[in-house]
Amino acid sequence: MRESGRARRLSIKVFPRGRVEVVVPRRTRPAEVAEFVAENREWIRRARESFGAELAAEDYLLPKSIELAAVGRSVAVRYVPERAAASVRYRAGSDMLTLSGRTHDHAMCVQAIRRWLSGTARREFSPRLDGLARLIGAPYERLQIRAQRSCWGSRSSSGTVSLNLCLLFLEPAHLRYLMIHELCHGRHMNHSKRFWKLVGKFEADYRRLDRELGEGWRQVPAWLGIY
Repeated sequence: MRESGRARRLSIKVFPRGRVEVVVPRRTRPAEVAEFVAENREWIRRARESFGAELAAEDYLLPKSIELAAVGRSVAVRYVPERAAASVRYRAGSDMLTLSGRTHDHAMCVQAIRRWLSGTARREFSPRLDGLARLIGAPYERLQIRAQRSCWGSRSSSGTVSLNLCLLFLEPAHLRYLMIHELCHGRHMNHSKRFWKLVGKFEADYRRLDRELGEGWRQVPAWLGIY
């Protein structure tokens, strides 16, 4: 269950790997949530079965290695348990990510890996985005790294470019296209013909890449808990 300050009604999302999320407005009574889920239980079952017929089952075991295809990097993951630890810390080397502390706690380990991924994304994405911004002639104010479920990136009217850290798991061409797409919104805040013409000037194969991004979640590992 996820409480949202923007939600005006209860809603249910079923994700491709079977995870179910119930979005509720703030201060919704638990009994109301339970009733809503019960009323929609059959729809949830059908949605999960539909995804299950298309996708092979995946476990949510913590990774022994992480492949970041977009930036050509691979790291092994080592877990070092510590007695009485209340959190999980990470230490990153060139080819090893070490998690230490409460490593028997799956959720804490995933959060630590997400923190590492966020920092890695910022370091790897920033120079690429800067170079493309100069090429296109579309400057931006700042870069924001997020772990979004619903989109790969966005650009605000104030000039903030938001990129999904999950782009790290996609191919370099998809990362580059997404950056071009969002930077071009700095000149056209819409999806008009002029916008796509500008995108096409810097990425001729944008139609194929845009279609493939729609299935990009398949490349994001299940243990990350986003898709």
